[in-house]
Amino acid sequence: MNSGILLLVLGGFLIGGAWSIWKADSDTAGRTGPQIVFAVVLLLAALLATAAGILRLV
Repeated sequence: MNSGILLLVLGGFLIGGAWSIWKADSDTAGRTGPQIVFAVVLLLAALLATAAGILRLV
């Protein structure tokens, strides 16, 4: 398997994880600070993995 494709798949999983954390909020308190930070970190990691995967394929 090509490492670029593997990085694209990893980026997709990380985007899904960031979306899942972003949507998991409490009915009363809303999103917590650590929840927002973790979702943003996952989103940045997903963007980096996706960009690296695209660059490996080019």
